Amino acid sequence: MNATLFASVDRYISDLLAVEDAALKAVEQSIIDHDIPPISVSPNQGKFLQVLATLCKAQKILELGTLAGYSTIWMARALPKDGRLVTIEFDPMHARVAQENIDRAGLTDLVDIRTGKALDVLPELEAESAGPFDMVFIDADKPPYAEYYEWALRLSRPGTLIIADNVIREGNVLNPDHEDERVQGVRRLNQLLANDRRVCATIFQTIGAKEHDGMAMAVVL
Repeated sequence: MNATLFASVDRYISDLLAVEDAALKAVEQSIIDHDIPPISVSPNQGKFLQVLATLCKAQKILELGTLAGYSTIWMARALPKDGRLVTIEFDPMHARVAQENIDRAGLTDLVDIRTGKALDVLPELEAESAGPFDMVFIDADKPPYAEYYEWALRLSRPGTLIIADNVIREGNVLNPDHEDERVQGVRRLNQLLANDRRVCATIFQTIGAKEHDGMAMAVVL
């Protein structure tokens, strides 16, 4: 694959349609400053999430995996003034940095950052009747992706859009015996989607600045 070409095309698209403002650039700088893994979505992927949230006319969004808040900002900007985005982050330091970035972006009143293990926080959201959510974005640790998906369904309604990132893993999902638990985690999710009649789902490959990966998308029936 011509990685240089793919990255250049990604930049071309982003420069046209996903231009980063000062708040988004500040998120990227905060990732460098705090030595946070540089694994946020690309600008073009962030804009794609924003377009999907707009298409859904989302008023409530759930995100699993805040990191420094980059994708959070893209999606929250699609919400109405009375909308809400709940995002879950395991690492307290990442959550603190994300909160600073959310505040800087002027989205404090729209975004609720929950700190903790997602499989502990999700039952709390259910107990609070925080859902149903109109859109769910899963971009957290990969081994429990199937469990995250089941929780997304519990917190959804008919018509909810569920998106899971990084489900192709540079093609490593083709190997059923792959030793990486992240690969096995997304393989379990992908197979679950194939067998689940509660949703209409597909997976599409992504090639660009983030190299070769893919996103799964499912609409709750």
